[in-house]
Formats: sequence, structure tokens, C-alpha cells
Amino acid sequence: MQNFVSDDSIVRKVWGDADVILLIFAGGAAEFALNREVDWLFFTGKLPADPIGRLFSTVRYAQDIVFQSADKAAKAVGRMHAIHGGVEQSRGRQIPAHAYRDVLYMLIDYSVRAYELLHRELTMAEKEEIFTTFRQVGTGMHIPDLPTTYASWLPDRQRHLEQNLVFSEYTKKLFQRYREELGDWRYNLLLQAQSLLVPEQVSSRLSLPEKPLLASTLWLYGVLNTLKLRSLMQRILLPPKYLMQVRGLDKAA
Repeated sequence: MQNFVSDDSIVRKVWGDADVILLIFAGGAAEFALNREVDWLFFTGKLPADPIGRLFSTVRYAQDIVFQSADKAAKAVGRMHAIHGGVEQSRGRQIPAHAYRDVLYMLIDYSVRAYELLHRELTMAEKEEIFTTFRQVGTGMHIPDLPTTYASWLPDRQRHLEQNLVFSEYTKKLFQRYREELGDWRYNLLLQAQSLLVPEQVSSRLSLPEKPLLASTLWLYGVLNTLKLRSLMQRILLPPKYLMQVRGLDKAA
């Protein structure tokens, strides 16, 4: 049975690494909060009730698709499309197409940014592969007007960043909930990680730290990995109730 993503794909390396996925989550948490259509995420009440868990479920769903067979991945994408259709029916209006693209573009962009921050610079071919994989997801979701190549996606990503981000009351509410869920020092660590990761259009609207302390300590990540202390690092940095969820994100690439 054919896999949705080949065994040797960079996409599996990115989405099989729990630490990279945590950074994708951190970037998404920042940009989600600024999106002009974030009120859709408040409609069911699930996001403000459990913002960390809700974002975890989003990245976990994306990971599950990446590691499925092609047939199962297509069915999973179809279910996701149907779920969103149900929300639209309940609210009596459609989610704007650009909002779907915004979320898809976040997964593409932060896949690249997170992996490069922790590991190495990706080649253009690897970036193209990440883009193509998530474009397939977007096509399965019936998202219109998707660029066809990574090169043509880059300017469209910039347009979305410039047009679809705004600091709102929803932004304040989400970041307040992040702080309540994480506690002060883990929340400050989240802000530092976001500062290192997100595009300038996101960072400036959130007033993220300009010179985060985390930037000068990233070299420790490689040392701890070499010394097999990664699980200890996760135990220290993560709230206990999310620890097992995060460790469950590690998969053989």
C-alpha cells in the first residue's frame, strides 16, 4: 500500500520529531491569535477552553496524515473537510477561503522554520517537497487558488501575512489563556521561542522579545541530544499533563 509521504521524505523527518513539532505549535499559537478570522476558532468554545490542547490536536492531526497510507490520508483529509463544513452549517456562513489558506500556509512555513532552527538549513528541493505535501492536503480540503510551486507560494505567503493579521481582543484572550495554561516561566519561554521563529509581520504585532535569551542557549539542544538527556529536558520544560502527548509525537523518520 502506497504511503502518503515516502519513507525517506524530509516531511517525515520534520513531522517525526517532537521538538520540531513543538516549535511548529509555538509559531502557530502566535499566528493563530492574530488571524482576522480567529473568531471561527472561538465559535465552538473549544479553543478558549483548552487553547494548548486545541493546537496540539491540530498539529497531531497533521502528523497523522503525514504518516498514513495515501488512501487513509485522503479519508482523513475528507473527514477534516466535513468537520469544517459542519461548523459552517452550524454558524450559517462559510469560512473564508483565505482563512483555510492561512492555516495551510502556517503548516508549510513553520515546518521549514522549525526544522532549520533546530537542525540545519533545508535545500530548495526539500522545501518544495514540504510545500507539495501540504498542497495535496489543501487540494483535498477543496481550498481554492493554491500556488503550484514553492517559489510561487512565497509571495502569496507574504500577501497573507500583510493582509490577514490583526491584533484584536481575541489575540489578548488567547495569550492570556496561554499564560494561564503554561504558568509564567513557561509562558515567557514560549514568547522567546516565538520570537526566534515567526515572521516579522507576526513578531511586530505581538511585540515579542527582540533579543530572546533562548537564542544564546540553542547550542545546548545539540549537547543534550548527544548526551541522551532530551527526555529530561522535555520533562523540565513541559507542563506534566502534556508530557506524554509530546513524547507520543516522536516517530521514526
